[in-house]
Amino acid sequence: MKLLAKSAIFLSLLAIIFSFIKFDHCRAYGWGAPQDYVHACYSDLPSLFSDRGLTTHTWPYSSNTNAVEYPPLTGVIMYATSFLVKHNSDQYRNYFDVNAILISILFIGVVILLKRMRPDLWYLLPIAPVVIASMFINWDMWAVLPALSAIYYFDKGKNKKSAVMLGIGMAVKFFPIVLLLPAFIIFWRRNELMKAAKFGLASVGVWLVINLPFIITTPVGWYRFFKLNSERGADWGSIWHGLSVFGININHLNLFSTLAFIFGAFVFTILTLGLKEEPTLAQLSFFVVAIFVTASKVYSPQYILWLTPLAILALHDKKDRFAFWIWQGAEMIYHLAIWQYLASYSGAHFGIGQRAYALAIFIRIAALGWFIARLTLGSRKSTQQIAPQNSEFLLSAGDGYA
Repeated sequence: MKLLAKSAIFLSLLAIIFSFIKFDHCRAYGWGAPQDYVHACYSDLPSLFSDRGLTTHTWPYSSNTNAVEYPPLTGVIMYATSFLVKHNSDQYRNYFDVNAILISILFIGVVILLKRMRPDLWYLLPIAPVVIASMFINWDMWAVLPALSAIYYFDKGKNKKSAVMLGIGMAVKFFPIVLLLPAFIIFWRRNELMKAAKFGLASVGVWLVINLPFIITTPVGWYRFFKLNSERGADWGSIWHGLSVFGININHLNLFSTLAFIFGAFVFTILTLGLKEEPTLAQLSFFVVAIFVTASKVYSPQYILWLTPLAILALHDKKDRFAFWIWQGAEMIYHLAIWQYLASYSGAHFGIGQRAYALAIFIRIAALGWFIARLTLGSRKSTQQIAPQNSEFLLSAGDGYA
């Protein structure tokens, strides 16, 4: 194994160890409010193991009212790993450990892939404290690797492989679907509309093939993910929740959230089409995902796992590291605030109030907006400072659509 790969694995393992330490209090003493919030070691892994019937190996989509609130591949992962745990007093900790080990392997894969894509700045991912703190909150890393792979293959001109990985990512967590927008913009700039159509159809086709068995056999359980997302109000971490704390309640929130994303996507499209040089998908992906999470009705702390690898790809050079760390610092403020607010909300004798929590939301979103602005100004000056650093990112025909 090359020294470069070993360095990526070494830093990844350090990050994993520190993340395990962060969650170890709950591993040792159990998960339960408010102590898991007080110690910031809350995780959906053991929580949903119980709440979604996985302790008895119930099929995740069999219930019309208690199906898992995730796309099918996440449900399958949750279900399959339940068989690796014996039914005893340690089952919650063991279920967490099994899934955390698999997530750790995926994280190592993400770091190694990111090293190939950004050989100069890849190390920012495994040393980012908020990434370490969020690693085992949920199953998001299962979607990050295929999404990052889709970007990697796209920028190498391997459209078919990219479409397959994008479809898989969408079947794990739905956020990779927004990567279709920058991909279509790139095709549009090249005047390759037929390739754009084939890429979109292939991505959606892979997603549909994976989803179809669930749609046919357990349609209500499968649809629960979409139902809950359409019915939820202003949820944790969202700008809408922060506004509601100060009495600004948005009626028809689904409409406003959708319009906010459409507006952001429109501005993003105009700016991207106005670039003199053709950008890569690696350079563009962070912006559209950032717009998506900002406009969303929920902005969970683990979404930093989606954003950080893409942000590293979007950095123009090492001078952008200062802006990167300012943004990451704001994310850490929010990460601490959400758990201390939930601790107070759950009855702990200390914590922070809802106004302080709302302030943390606004700080987080403001820092993300500032970071986007910094990167946007840089991208308009030069859109090809990343690709020349890695010859693999020079666009070629590859095995793209003919």
